Amino acid sequence: MKPLKFKFYATLLDTFQGYLNSSELYQQYWGNSKDASKTEEEFENEQFHNLLNTINRIPHEINEKADRGTAFNEVVDCIILKKKSEKMDISSNSVTGLITVKYDGFTFQFPTALCREFSNYFNGAIPQVYTEGILETKYGNVLLYGYVDELMPLAIHDIKTTTQYHAYKYRKNWQHRVYPFCMNQMGNSVKTFEYNITDFNNTYTEVYVYEPDRDIQELRIFCERFIEFLYMNSELITDKKIFAEEGILC
Repeated sequence: MKPLKFKFYATLLDTFQGYLNSSELYQQYWGNSKDASKTEEEFENEQFHNLLNTINRIPHEINEKADRGTAFNEVVDCIILKKKSEKMDISSNSVTGLITVKYDGFTFQFPTALCREFSNYFNGAIPQVYTEGILETKYGNVLLYGYVDELMPLAIHDIKTTTQYHAYKYRKNWQHRVYPFCMNQMGNSVKTFEYNITDFNNTYTEVYVYEPDRDIQELRIFCERFIEFLYMNSELITDKKIFAEEGILC
């Protein structure tokens, strides 16, 4: 019997990474600004509370950028599966060449050609595949889990939308380690991971290759660091779902 002590989903680890990178992110966006809207200390504090809210599953304020990405992903999935969305109002106009999505109080429009480019690239993919795996750490076993955007026979794909792209923007993300790790534990020995990215003008691809000897060790070290953060801030954690000590794995 192996006791399960923690449950981490992939994007939660990305949020923790964002908190750790607060200073780097601040310098990237405001470092050369003479009229920055916030100080570096204020930004780090924002990142800290954003992380806590994510851990505590407190609904985030409506975010147009995040919703735009969710809407675009839904359009791509609907085209791949050749079915209507159950979550959003989606319509297309052959005259304007646009697909319109109404979601969460917003109206988004995407070029039909861009949506087709993505859906054609993922032809035959299985969208939104749940995956999980158990990682052993010195603090106990961690359940790592999440949903793969698009699963192809030879690669795992994650769709990203952004307002501004630079090379290897997602190299510090943890999805390209977590998802292959989980897939391999579930018997799918896929090693290639792609971030497929658009700024709605151009498309970009970042490719990473899963190397178990390297990536499992990096995952273990990072998860142990996150666990230490959780223990140090346990009095601020109101949603205990992240602690899975009641769970038992056979």
